[in-house]
Amino acid sequence: MDLTGKIIAILPANSGVSQRTGNPWMSQEYVIEVPGQYPRKCVFRLFGEDRIKQFNIQAGEELTVQFDIDAHEYNGRWFNEIRAFNIIRGQVAQTVPAATTVPGAAPTAMPFPPADPMASAAPATTAPFPPAQEPAGDGATDDLPF
Repeated sequence: MDLTGKIIAILPANSGVSQRTGNPWMSQEYVIEVPGQYPRKCVFRLFGEDRIKQFNIQAGEELTVQFDIDAHEYNGRWFNEIRAFNIIRGQVAQTVPAATTVPGAAPTAMPFPPADPMASAAPATTAPFPPAQEPAGDGATDDLPF
């Protein structure tokens, strides 16, 4: 998945030593704001000191983040993790429009609904309600109990 926006916060780096392998590790989280009528924010994580140094993300930068989303359970609660695997500077990521089909590719969805919720609705007709039906001329009444 891709998000294009502006980095508005850089959180402190976390580091430690793996208990399983004994190797050191490092991760850092960043907040990106996606522009629009209602700007959205997303926290993503870069894992690995080499990637943190390679991408060298600075506050205020406009960039595209390519990431994976995963969830894990801890003590009966579920947590989402958004882990970045690539950062693209100076260009907007290209996505395949939903109406276009590519053989063997999964369909893509819009990341956010349209700004105007009625934009995707069918065009309105001239009469908002169906016309009222006239009672039958033979003196019949409807058979409703109320």
